[in-house]
Amino acid sequence: MLSRTASSLYWIGRHIERADFVARLVEAALQFELLPQAMGSDDWASAVASSAGSDRFLASGQETNRANVIAFLAFDPTNPASIVSCMDKARSDARAIRTAITRECFETLNEAHLAMKGQVRRGKAGHIQEFIDWIKTIARSFEGAMHRTMLRNDSLWFLRLGGAIERADNTARLLDVKYHCLLPQGQQVGGMHDQAQWTALLRSVSAVTAYRWIYRDGLKPWLVADLMILRKEMPRSLAACVDEASAMLGCLRQDGGRTGAADRQARKMQTQLAKLDVEDVIQSGLHEFLEEFLADNNRLGFAVSDQFLF
Repeated sequence: MLSRTASSLYWIGRHIERADFVARLVEAALQFELLPQAMGSDDWASAVASSAGSDRFLASGQETNRANVIAFLAFDPTNPASIVSCMDKARSDARAIRTAITRECFETLNEAHLAMKGQVRRGKAGHIQEFIDWIKTIARSFEGAMHRTMLRNDSLWFLRLGGAIERADNTARLLDVKYHCLLPQGQQVGGMHDQAQWTALLRSVSAVTAYRWIYRDGLKPWLVADLMILRKEMPRSLAACVDEASAMLGCLRQDGGRTGAADRQARKMQTQLAKLDVEDVIQSGLHEFLEEFLADNNRLGFAVSDQFLF
């Protein structure tokens, strides 16, 4: 496979996953805003920070409020991490390597591209939740087409590798939203407002039912962290994403014989997570742990690019 084809497949996986993440990030901020004693602009600032877009947003000179942040994260074509930018880049990459993916995968992205202008108009007109739900549906449709129709070969492995690395990054950033949201004065960690924030976070990743199945207990912040970091049963957990990335690198190694720094980095991350329990994470500081994980995950992404000559 040509390096440019591998690169396009890898970045299609990442862009689709990023669009889905930003949609969920906006949804989480909307849910935080509805909570009693919500912090308003602080909640929206946390959403921008978690998207890694703070510098770009601040440079625009806009006020940090609901309308401006939604426009920046969802609709701004000059923001490379906005939903519309990610969807546009995914479709452009799909056109460039049209013969490397199935008709069903391409049509999912192409139909989304054709419908995007109308959906954006509706989102800007106040139907932002409908726009978010539509983006999440597109992401699920593409993933379904990918798993049901793609051959089990390099094309699928690169798509899934990109998706797994991006999903790990996104889960860490979404979990970090909670720690960018300062509790209102008079509220305590573990109090009603704190628990409401954690519930909103679980709902944004469709994990409320999963939490109840695994823990069968009232909502506890450290168990939410355990679910989203260490539980491999949870598809969006950091452990599950790292395992997926390592497995895809293993498939590529088996098919092409290429191995290198990316394989070593993925195995290192697997080993580190396997040694942890949630008490270790909480004691060391959840925010600090997530920052370190994000740095490791970025190193994995760079190693993949170097190893496969992107």
